[in-house]
Formats: sequence, C-alpha cells, structure tokens
Amino acid sequence: MRKIPYGRQHISEDDIRAVAEALKSDYLTTGPQVAEFESSVAACCGAGHGVAVANGTAALHAAMFALNIGPGDEVIVPPMTFAATANCVLYMGATPVFADVCPDTLLIDPDKVRKRVTDRTRAIIAVDYAGQPCDWNTLRALADKHGLSLVADGCHALGGTYRGAGVGTLADMTVFSFHPVKHVATGEGGMIMTDRDDLDQRLRLFRNHGITTDARSREETGQWFYEMTELGYNYRLTDIQAALGTSQMRRLPDFLKRRREIAAFYDERFAGTPVRPLAVREDVEHAYHLYVVRVPDRDRVFNELRAAGIGAQVHYIPVHLHPYYRNTLGTGEGLCPVAEEAYRHILSIPMFPSLERDDMRYVVSTLLETVHG
Repeated sequence: MRKIPYGRQHISEDDIRAVAEALKSDYLTTGPQVAEFESSVAACCGAGHGVAVANGTAALHAAMFALNIGPGDEVIVPPMTFAATANCVLYMGATPVFADVCPDTLLIDPDKVRKRVTDRTRAIIAVDYAGQPCDWNTLRALADKHGLSLVADGCHALGGTYRGAGVGTLADMTVFSFHPVKHVATGEGGMIMTDRDDLDQRLRLFRNHGITTDARSREETGQWFYEMTELGYNYRLTDIQAALGTSQMRRLPDFLKRRREIAAFYDERFAGTPVRPLAVREDVEHAYHLYVVRVPDRDRVFNELRAAGIGAQVHYIPVHLHPYYRNTLGTGEGLCPVAEEAYRHILSIPMFPSLERDDMRYVVSTLLETVHG
C-alpha cells in the first residue's frame, strides 16, 4: 500500500554536506552559522533583523517577552491555530483572548478582533493560516488606533506576500518555524523577524538566559565577564541546525513554486465537487504550508483516507476547545462559532515539494471517491 504523509522534509546532498562541514568546524553552537542563517532569512523577507531560536514555540515566547507582556495583560489570538500561539501568552502570565476567524479563509477576522479589544489589551497575534497572509493593513490600522503591538505567527507562511510585501515585514515581529513539515527544515528551529533594534536586542537577550554576552563573543574579545540582566531561557539554535537551514534557504524559491503547482493541481480537480478548498485572497501570494479542504462527514473521510495510505490531518482543534483552556480559562463551545463549525469539516491533504504527480492523482481520486461514497 502507498504511504503518503501530509508533509515531509526534503533533504539534498548539499544539505548533508553543509551539516557535515558544521560538524567539522570549531563551533557546534553559538557560532557563525547561526548569524549566516539569520541573515539569509532576513534578506529573503526584507526584514532588518532575524533572531534564531530553538523552535517556533520559543520564538513566540520570545516575542511576548520582548513586548513585556505580563500578568493582567490580554493578547488577542485566533482559535484556528496550533496551541503554541495562545500558550506563549500564558507563559508570560497574561491572558489569551480568542477572536473568531473569517469563514472563507479561516484567517483571524479583524471585525472580531475589534470587538475583543479592552483597556487591558496589549497585543494582537494573527496567524497566516495554511500559508495565506492575513489582512495585515486592517490589522495594522486597528493596532495603531488602540496603541497595540502586532505580531505575525508566520510559521505557515515563509515566502508568502501580502500586497507585494513579504511575510516577515508586515508586523512588529514575525515568527517562523523550521519544523520538518515546514518550508525550510532545521529539525527543530524558529526565528523572529523585526525591523526594530530594541526588540532585536531583547530577543537576543531572552534566548541566552538573559545574559548580556555569549560564549563566542567573550572568547573573541578575550573577556570572561558577563551579567544576567533578565530571566531568560536557553532557546539557542545550534550551528548544525543553522547550517542545514542556510542550505535549505537556497531552495526556498523552488519549494514555493512546487507547493503552488500542487495547489493549482488540487484546485482544478476539486472545482465543482463537494470537496471545497479554502478561499484565497486576491492580494496575497499563498505559501501553501497546508492544503486545507472542507468535506462532508469529515471523520469518516479521514479514516478512509488513512486506510488507503493517505496521511490526512486535521489542522486544528480550535485552541479554546482543548481541555486545558476549558479548565483554566473557562472557554468552550459558542465562543468562536465560525472556527468551531469549520473544525467539523476541515481536512489537510498531502502538500510537500517532493510529492509525485501520480501520488497527487491518487490523493484526488481517493478523496473524491470517498466523499461520493
């Protein structure tokens, strides 16, 4: 039987060589490969700074620290996302407030955000769900009107654009993930993009225990002295991972092109069928981390696809419906009805650059047969 995952990394011989060279170097961590990786991602996005960290969750946590989010504060987040988007607010002792999504795209709805703003709101985190950028102009205007910080969870959207501007430049900070199913893989890894020098400094402090210098800089200057000025974490990315990331970044345009080709193939074949892809805004270039469809009788369809060797997934259970949030914040059904209704029908089907055309045909034919069956 075929086994087709919903996503997977693509590792080349160049990637392997890059990692091997890093292993032979003087630095396995806090070395020059990290700075090179940061520069490559920042240049791709058009951002002033990139700060590499251990994973996408660490990047979100660091962003909240950089904004001085704390107890008594509220941060508005969407429900249709991985739990880390809201968890990072809790890490700082603040409260995530859920604003529902638009029914056609499942992106956070600016009108719902507007209704959630209170005198305790400090920031908005918006998610470029599945790889499609949000309505950033409207969110920016809303944030500016109320004096709020704006954070982009761009973990799905590296290489995407909104009105010609790259994801990574559309908010005060943008967070990326380099998990193996993402556009660029480092094993685990994350990065925060920002144009603000003050945020860049706080992010770098936070990822290194809140200490003012790292081991490499002390060695290069011949100094031993350092001070811990904040309560930070060890959220550093290794040079081994960074070398892989820099190598992968060279192929990001090819990865994006292939993902968009796969999406176009799916779009054409699902047109006029009960399988309904999410809408795509006219002012964006979608990065297609995920290809999400709505189907009738989702759980039956999921099970039959899995039985046929197709690694379908569901992205996501709305965060406010997780037991922890129900028990801790008292959230539940009815809070975000659009996300809750979408959750009953959505399914992610295979989307990754090395997906073969025969496998794409198999996914489409099996899904349509299952839905019609």
